[in-house]
Amino acid sequence: MKISRSTQYGLIALGYIAQHGESGLIMSEAISKQYNIPLEYLLKILHQLVRGGVLRSKRGPRGGFSLAKRPEEINFLQIIESVEGPMRSELDLAEQTHNEPFSIKMEDLCKGVIEQVRQTYAAAKLSDVLAA
Repeated sequence: MKISRSTQYGLIALGYIAQHGESGLIMSEAISKQYNIPLEYLLKILHQLVRGGVLRSKRGPRGGFSLAKRPEEINFLQIIESVEGPMRSELDLAEQTHNEPFSIKMEDLCKGVIEQVRQTYAAAKLSDVLAA
């Protein structure tokens, strides 16, 4: 499984916002400059995280971004799926092989692995990775 660049940038941005958000809203420009992330690309990702309920945004000259919930309430599955969409197995081996038993077993195995990954990400909280 590959974590996309978009998700990587989203994770970086969330870490930055979580660590610096106590002082108020965080401007996207600050994150972009700090980590050399193209601003327009970052804004797209931040808005996906807003739609996913992970971040809040406020427009205007005193606007910016903040966490929508406490770091203990934000898990990595929410973050990843806000950026990437639902994590699921999309194999069609059984259909392609006319339901050969091996292909059904392969699909079941892959679905089980994806479910284990989902559970692992769901258990990992943003607070788990923040500096103490």
